[in-house]
Amino acid sequence: MASKPSLYENVTQQFNRAADLMQLDPDVRKILARPMNEITVTFPVKLDNGHIEVFTGYRVQHSNVLGPFKGGLRYHPLVNIDEVRALATWMTWKTAIADIPMGGAKGGIQLDPRKYSMAELEHITRRFTFALGNNIGPDYDIPAPDVNTNAQIMAWMLDEFEKKVGHHEPGMITGKPLELGGIALRGDATAQGGYLVTKEAAAKFLPGVKGASVIIQGFGNAGLFMAEKLFHDGFKVIAASDSKGGIYNEAGLPVDELSAWKNGGKAVGDFAGGKKITNAELLELPTDILVLAALENQITAANAARVPAKLIVELANGPVDFAADKILAEKKIPIVPDILANSGGVIVSYFEWAQNRTGQILDEEYLRQLLEKKMAANWLRVYEKYQEKKGAATLRQAAYILAVKRVLSAEKLRGRI
Repeated sequence: MASKPSLYENVTQQFNRAADLMQLDPDVRKILARPMNEITVTFPVKLDNGHIEVFTGYRVQHSNVLGPFKGGLRYHPLVNIDEVRALATWMTWKTAIADIPMGGAKGGIQLDPRKYSMAELEHITRRFTFALGNNIGPDYDIPAPDVNTNAQIMAWMLDEFEKKVGHHEPGMITGKPLELGGIALRGDATAQGGYLVTKEAAAKFLPGVKGASVIIQGFGNAGLFMAEKLFHDGFKVIAASDSKGGIYNEAGLPVDELSAWKNGGKAVGDFAGGKKITNAELLELPTDILVLAALENQITAANAARVPAKLIVELANGPVDFAADKILAEKKIPIVPDILANSGGVIVSYFEWAQNRTGQILDEEYLRQLLEKKMAANWLRVYEKYQEKKGAATLRQAAYILAVKRVLSAEKLRGRI
């Protein structure tokens, strides 16, 4: 049996498919595909019980041709260099398609944050920040929250960084608390952006469908916000899940009640509003729209043929692998790719960084309208490229072509290629 492709191999295959359509020179591919820097750090931390544990952290900086490296930091037991390398590469294409002056990076620490106290997490975060040293900074590489990290963790990183430089530097990180220069819009920016492109995609691929049915895998921050926005806009959310399982009701779920239940710390599958299902079963339920808001590699060659959704939206990074992508394309199931669908988060991160750097405080409603304008424009560019290709490219490939062209143009203008 052939081994399953790694996450980075999947990213590379997606890039190469777009490069094939662009007839990109092999030497140029090597430059664009490979990360510029890969940083691995190990650092000791004394735990509450007095024992010392050594942690491994990563930061991969893929490209800064368009601007400073930009990307989140995740705390998860499965964090490894291959995963971080893949996520950093995706960030380059995401910032390019988002049309913001930033590059791509990603990072994380291999740990399960549930096993550590708040005091221990603070010590771990501060030691990680110190270990990264000059590899992060407001004009070089700007981290942000990701899986299992939040505004408090960003605040600890900011404080540790400012101790080193000796002055306030809020622009070194985004996703901070409001009191430290954060931005209110950041909390639901990913879901807001995903909601906007989902509506646009539904209008194109599900014309005339009123009250389209929606299934959401991943009822965390982004998935929960997405469910609420779609529900209040007349969509019918028929199933949802978190890491422990899910709930299904063909007649529709009471999303506001389910959100309150989840926000109360309870599992989605324990909500008394429908039939309990597994995450595997959820992916194979009939629906108009399937929103993937959990982790990568949820739809693979093993289950893609049994996915009946009419439209898929990737709110998470890499939830459909390369082999599954081909199967779904043959089934003519359109996929709004992650580098477009979840780019609202990095766009608002850019707003936060820009405010921190200029000292200007912009009205939140103005920024929300600007986010909507940018997401609509980005969707339109991808859809027009998709139509231009007349069936020769998927939405994902159309998005990659646009992103790669922007990065390639910048490389040429700088004289690097």
